[in-house]
Amino acid sequence: MNNRREFLIKSVLGTAGLALGTTSLVNGAPAIIKSYNKPNSKINGVQIGCITYSFRSLADQSAEATLKYVTESGISAIELMGGPAESFAGIPESSMNRGRYNELGRKKRNGGKLSSDEEKELGELQKEASAYAATVANWRAKTDFKKFEKFRKMYKDAGVSIYAFKPSTFGRDNTDAEIAYGMKAARALGASHVTLEHPADDARTLKLGKMGEKNKMSVGYHGHTQQTFDFWDTALAQSPRNAMNLDAGHYIAAGFTDIISLIEKQHKRILSMHTKDRQTLANGQNNLPWGEGDTPIVELLSEIQSKKYKFPATIELEYKIPEGSDAVKEVQKCLEYCRRSLA
Repeated sequence: MNNRREFLIKSVLGTAGLALGTTSLVNGAPAIIKSYNKPNSKINGVQIGCITYSFRSLADQSAEATLKYVTESGISAIELMGGPAESFAGIPESSMNRGRYNELGRKKRNGGKLSSDEEKELGELQKEASAYAATVANWRAKTDFKKFEKFRKMYKDAGVSIYAFKPSTFGRDNTDAEIAYGMKAARALGASHVTLEHPADDARTLKLGKMGEKNKMSVGYHGHTQQTFDFWDTALAQSPRNAMNLDAGHYIAAGFTDIISLIEKQHKRILSMHTKDRQTLANGQNNLPWGEGDTPIVELLSEIQSKKYKFPATIELEYKIPEGSDAVKEVQKCLEYCRRSLA
């Protein structure tokens, strides 16, 4: 057994380019073996993560496929969208045409005139959506959270931790039971916080903050180009469980240049920061490959590193994927940009 163990240690260390020069190294080999061939996106003290929304263009959105995308990208910590975890836990599937529902709804919201047939179709789809929402709410009320714990273990065994969870349970139409479910599921997954779009409703952020206190889960509010320096102030004052899911790219696209000052002021209340490269308002606000836009990604990562801030920088792939590439390859490029920036 000792000879076999020593052979395995030598094989692993040899592959990794290490030498067996000391007894202490040999004794530490089990830990090295355990982490061998696993992703590591913590770069010189800065945790680089990724929101699994980045892989939305890929056909298979199962828990197993998503894990494969994450590990192949070299990412070791994630903000997890609700889909992969809830499908793993057995959420009922919907037969409705979600794409058509979103298309018609978007057309109507944007002031487009629907034909009588489209109005009828949208009405039928709305009935289906309401019925499905009730089915899902009932399922969530009876969920076994051990399934989320099993999901967490599967990811942990592959070298991936989950620091944030973003299920569709915190909207105005969700019940208190669904809100509590989302927070309990996040805790079972090992997340420190849930994330959602800022509801622009002080009563709602107060409610979510208080429910976060009750369920021991922090709530990170995400913003788009409505973000300002004081965008989160009311929510942060309402509850110690209310926090920020800052989006650096959207903040720059909104036309602001004081993002470093914002981070200096609020770093204790920032739980994660979406990172993307967008142009400023004056330059067109487009999402571009990293290094081509106006978001000061290098400076932001340097600030996190030098000040030893604890929150992760979350890669969010939103620029157009070039022909011949895919989401995994592009996340790899973003991660490599971070490595060069933090070298």
